[in-house]
Amino acid sequence: MSIDTSPRLLRYFLAVAEELHFGRAATRVYISQPSLSHQIRKLEDTLGTPLFVRSSRSVQLTAAGRTLAREAPVALAALEQAVRLTRLAGAGIATTIRLGYTPVTSFDTLSVLLDALREVHPDFMVDAREVFSAEIPERLRAGDLDVGLALSPQLLDGVDGELLREEPVAAVLSARHRLAAVPRIPVPELRDETLLLFPRRLAPAYYDSIVAACDEAGFVPDICAFDEPPISAMLPRLAGGREVGLAPASFAEHAAKTSAGIVSRDVVDPPITAELSILWAAHDPSPAIASVIDLARSCAQRNKWLPNNEARVQ
Repeated sequence: MSIDTSPRLLRYFLAVAEELHFGRAATRVYISQPSLSHQIRKLEDTLGTPLFVRSSRSVQLTAAGRTLAREAPVALAALEQAVRLTRLAGAGIATTIRLGYTPVTSFDTLSVLLDALREVHPDFMVDAREVFSAEIPERLRAGDLDVGLALSPQLLDGVDGELLREEPVAAVLSARHRLAAVPRIPVPELRDETLLLFPRRLAPAYYDSIVAACDEAGFVPDICAFDEPPISAMLPRLAGGREVGLAPASFAEHAAKTSAGIVSRDVVDPPITAELSILWAAHDPSPAIASVIDLARSCAQRNKWLPNNEARVQ
């Protein structure tokens, strides 16, 4: 059964409890005594328990009253916060942003954007979700996400996007691998290697750009796709020394710094480019979403994520 306990009644109660705490008479509260007594009785009737022990000389809190005095401020603060955030969201100032990101962005691009959001929009609450690139446009169109970070996404009707970052694809491999001895690996050197990638269905255009680079170098790559990413699952396999992973350079560099026995090497001749875009639902008029997109553009410019330092509409 729900209990109809209004914030006004709780505030009446807390005013009296505060007076008692400081040893002052309840009549010091800035409401008339009959009205105060009526409100407190109403609250006790609503809760079904006495909150005060009354005598001719004193008024004291019961165990139930002490519990309410401890818990009511928490409840009122939460209610006030909910009202404040609701009003701000209605004005387009604050909201919860459901942000889907492809796993390879999580160690650099995503962290930079989240840090910027915390600094510039502290009232924004970001619900960050790991989602593979191919799934992000559909989830935006379905209303499951507000903003997405995807590798070479295929846009759908109702979804807009901009290129946010271009970076080279790098090789991730064991320090014991024969190719680890050189700082730059020409694509033809991958001819006899097994390339470890996530399945094509998770980022088709990105996958195809790697295949195209190998075709340009004159061979069909031997690709092993691990069926159950996350992409970090490739690192223990690469440590064995038999396969070569290909990933955006920011991820490759992070893997090399944090994983024992793993190194990162540039891939050249031809270079392969990873393109990361920011996506959003075209029909979303929210000023909050627009603020996130503008902030992402600022991050791209400040960190020189694009060669010409300008976002490009897709």
